[in-house]
Amino acid sequence: MSAASYTYAVAHPFDPIQVAGLVGVDGAAIHLVRHKDLVAVVSPLAPANADEIALRARLETLAELEAIARAHHRVVAAVAACTPTLPFRLATVHRTDDRVAQLLRREYRRFRETLDRLAGRVEVGVKIYVQHAGASAPAAMSVDEKTSGSGSARAGRDYLRYRREERDRRQHAWQRATTVAEQVDAALAMLAVDRRQHRAQSAELSAAPGENVFNAAYLVDAGLAEELATRARRLCAENPHVTIEVTGPWPPYSFAGGEHRGHA
Repeated sequence: MSAASYTYAVAHPFDPIQVAGLVGVDGAAIHLVRHKDLVAVVSPLAPANADEIALRARLETLAELEAIARAHHRVVAAVAACTPTLPFRLATVHRTDDRVAQLLRREYRRFRETLDRLAGRVEVGVKIYVQHAGASAPAAMSVDEKTSGSGSARAGRDYLRYRREERDRRQHAWQRATTVAEQVDAALAMLAVDRRQHRAQSAELSAAPGENVFNAAYLVDAGLAEELATRARRLCAENPHVTIEVTGPWPPYSFAGGEHRGHA
């Protein structure tokens, strides 16, 4: 079986010497598939990973996911430093380079329009977290309380009251953070060409403390990326009960304009 083509991105043509030695997933060297004034950036996949199903099975392992994601981003970021780039989603696989060329022909107009929109622009990510301040749990029952029905009943009431207060605190903190998020979003959107709101990130995938209540990406002119980040951090300082995390600038992953699935 011939090697399949892992596809990283579509871009305007550029001098391959600019990315000489660049390798992608599994250390495979990248190459370009061209159609008119578009190129697709690809690398060969070993037969064992020759379709998306096989490759995505590897993504179930955290170590594999991290390795593939890093390789994918390394290629996309290197190409984006050379030319306007439309990143593809992680683990996009085509059976052959000919299938990649077919995609370029079929989607030529849409790819051109998207690249024109992304030219000179980058993505900046903003996440807002709320740290729920927990109160001390009810004190343990004394020896007398443990041996008396009234003490046990009182301890039960204290616990239920604590749980209600904890729920109210969390709800209040969430509402306050949501209000801050709306204000931050409105302020940052003024600098952005476009925005995308993503699902809140689970605590397991985040190194930041607290609960993620807002997760958005902003498409901005490259010259405004630092101003957007500075504005976000200033808003964080003005709202000490939340944490704002700014990432990027990145290639415009969130603004690629659709999913580009491989063809078996």
